Amino acid sequence: MDSLRHEIRAAARQRRTFAIISHPDAGKTTVTEKLLLYSGLVRTAGMVGSRKSRKMATSDWMEMEQERGISITASAMQFPYKDVVINVLDTPGHQDFSEDTYRTLTAADSAVMVIDAAKGVEAQTRKLFQVCRLRRIPVLTLINKMDLPGRPPLDLMAEVEAVLGIHASAINWPIGVGSQFRGVVDRTTHRVSLFHKTAAGGATKALRTEVALQSPELKTLVDEETLAQVCHDLELLEMAGNPFSQEAFLRGEVTPVFFASALTNFGLENFFDAFVRMAPSAQPRVADTPAGEEISIDPVEMPFSAYVFKIQANMNPRHRDSTAFLRVCSGKFERDMVVRHHRLGTEVRLSRTHSLVAQDRNIVDVAYPGDIIGIVNPGQFLIGDTISLTGGFNYKPLPQFQPEVFARIQPVDVSKRKAFDKGMTQMVAEGTVQIVHSLNEHDSFIAAVGRLQFDVLQYRLKTEYRVETALELLPFECSAWLMGDVATFRPPSDAMMVKDHQNRPVVLFRSSWSKQFARERNPNHTLLEMG
Repeated sequence: MDSLRHEIRAAARQRRTFAIISHPDAGKTTVTEKLLLYSGLVRTAGMVGSRKSRKMATSDWMEMEQERGISITASAMQFPYKDVVINVLDTPGHQDFSEDTYRTLTAADSAVMVIDAAKGVEAQTRKLFQVCRLRRIPVLTLINKMDLPGRPPLDLMAEVEAVLGIHASAINWPIGVGSQFRGVVDRTTHRVSLFHKTAAGGATKALRTEVALQSPELKTLVDEETLAQVCHDLELLEMAGNPFSQEAFLRGEVTPVFFASALTNFGLENFFDAFVRMAPSAQPRVADTPAGEEISIDPVEMPFSAYVFKIQANMNPRHRDSTAFLRVCSGKFERDMVVRHHRLGTEVRLSRTHSLVAQDRNIVDVAYPGDIIGIVNPGQFLIGDTISLTGGFNYKPLPQFQPEVFARIQPVDVSKRKAFDKGMTQMVAEGTVQIVHSLNEHDSFIAAVGRLQFDVLQYRLKTEYRVETALELLPFECSAWLMGDVATFRPPSDAMMVKDHQNRPVVLFRSSWSKQFARERNPNHTLLEMG
């Protein structure tokens, strides 16, 4: 038993499981792709965007993602980087897919927040950071696109602090900005990394020259004006900047800040190496017992346990099946082990398990705390399910958000009804859309957090199930779960009462004003924003 604990503890310490978050187009998927490049997993990095002649990003596996140049669904990848094992969760940046992102963040032990050097902290970045804060997830900040015209680094640091309400501590500092971006200074070692382009579009690793900040050689490599500005900024940081503390970082009180260009690869290896040193390994998880008590699940001491944070079907045309993504929280996983399915109250054998790099699969024989594994799902797993060897607890429910767009959807060809129903069942299981029913059960509607989710739904029904659909938007823009006696609730005249898949009453509103009016009109009822 002691040898098994030692094995699990050593493996858990090697794991770095993190999510990459940002506003759309800040470059997070490109950062993910470059991590694959520097790990040696790919020889040349593909770029995200509408570049027909270039290799597409490995993490954006869905054809629609490649066409639009955005991440639509969270993807999970595992691979070695130097002396650790990386589990990276690349999340959608677009707000219409924020529910998928929020669920995925529950599986992370830390997060990398990517910020555009020209745009600073944007709206979706704020929302995702607040989710990290709520879940006490430590955040590292990567200020990207330093090779393009952008704002002064000190201004960006100040904005991170002011907008996000967290101390920012610069770990390195850029040498030049825009077309003059040449490298970074490590503030701890006072070493300078100067970079050299090696391939168009950053397809291969950047070459770098290492020199001391005080070396006379540096003056021959960097122009006098740029070097003077760097030294001035570094003096200001020493006098007035926030010191970095690993303990404060793990508590979520300070974010270490790095500067880089994912396009050219300048500064990325420096960041990746620092991330490996700073980011936490697998952490204890909080769970609920049947008696309503909260307990902490130790990743080493507790036998195997995991939970489902994502379900995705048809990731690979060669594997027309559904995959449940599991976060291993404790103990050692071994293929073919029999575990308890807490929701169903049955035992299941975990035989068809694999790790993922986008849609590519590799058989997994063993896994440890922090690992993300996929398991072929024949319909027995739902998002939020807990499995374990011991039973007696459930990991915390995953967040659910009230939908803001609603519609009716039907197959254009009625003979395709069976395929349509199969596709809809799968999309609902994945959380792509929700289904709500009228109180008398005569009508059904689809609901989503954002309009783009309906586009994904229709696209996937067409490409994966060969069903063309007609969609009719409904005139509602927000909703809330109703707590209280439905019979005595007085909805506004333009509202609609429905129920969700758990038979919970939901009120659909045409405007936020209408929702507020309903609150004031029904003081004995509660309208919940999140479930």
